[in-house]
Amino acid sequence: MDKLRGELIDIIEWLDDSRDTIVWRFPRYQNEIKMGAQLVVRESQTAVFVNEGKIADVFTPGTYTLETRNLPILSTLKGWKYGFNSPFKAEVYFVNTRQFTDMKWGTQNPVILRDAEFGVVRVRAFGAFAARVVDASRLLRELVGTDPQFRTEEVQEYLRQLMVGRLGGALATAGVPLLDLAAHQDAIGRRLAAVLTEELAEVGIAIPKFVIENVSVPPEVEQALDKRTSMGAVGDLDRYTRFQAANAMEAAANNPGGEAGAGIGLGMGMAMGQQMARSMGGGAATQPAQPAPAEPPPLPGQAQWYVGVGGQRQGPYDLGALAEQANAGALGADTLVWRTGMAQWQPAGQVPELASVLASVPPPLPPQ
Repeated sequence: MDKLRGELIDIIEWLDDSRDTIVWRFPRYQNEIKMGAQLVVRESQTAVFVNEGKIADVFTPGTYTLETRNLPILSTLKGWKYGFNSPFKAEVYFVNTRQFTDMKWGTQNPVILRDAEFGVVRVRAFGAFAARVVDASRLLRELVGTDPQFRTEEVQEYLRQLMVGRLGGALATAGVPLLDLAAHQDAIGRRLAAVLTEELAEVGIAIPKFVIENVSVPPEVEQALDKRTSMGAVGDLDRYTRFQAANAMEAAANNPGGEAGAGIGLGMGMAMGQQMARSMGGGAATQPAQPAPAEPPPLPGQAQWYVGVGGQRQGPYDLGALAEQANAGALGADTLVWRTGMAQWQPAGQVPELASVLASVPPPLPPQ
């Protein structure tokens, strides 16, 4: 009787002492399961009976006394039409249905995005995600097979590649500028979790949580962003220059014996004196500096004219010189002219100031 009792299994249960086991096969070896044995399925577990490679009955959390009435599929496969109570052999897989939250993901290669402000930019991202089994039968059929202990490391790389493959599309279709990604990481993560759950439904896995911890850009883009931030922090460049000058004067005053200090103090003093003079001048200090004229200024009382002949600029001429050009036939009503104050070149016949010059030109001779 002791020998017979040792060959029969009367309690089937699994106490998980690991944190990464998804599926565990009950070690039956050559022992048989006694009809009437106790099956204990704890919370966050699902028990699946497999007979000769075919998935039979599935048990949710609870305690069961194994009988033909609660093993309908297995009873059909075994041919127990009349409730035969002999021991039987079957494989029992316990599937862990809790959330596995210690799973990481990251982009080994950068993802290329098109940003409205920075153009084409390469980004890297990393974070974490949670996975759980929602269909034990599909998981056994599609991924586990006959593996007696299926761990997270066996499926994590597959999930990571799937997530990285969907990340670029999620970021591109989000329509969020690069500088605003941090404020929308949660929304993008929820969208990715829903997309991945739908895609993984065929293997019985769901992604209840997808977290984007960070999105980074290449170092050269970071340097450009730092420069832009520094310019924004400076604000008014004129006030910043005066502040720097005041600091330099203070440093020079603390070292009156140094030649460099004397030179800096003299230069800063002149600069401050000029600044004070501009301030005393009232609104003149706020007027922008006028650019230097491209040509020497004309003599007082005489307008300087330029003439365009054959695509070349000639001059400057005063009115007397223009009259000579008109008498010589080099200046007509259609000749382009310009002087300081005119917005653009105009035909001489359209300039009222040249009416007297053109009036002195004799008309053409009549035909002989």
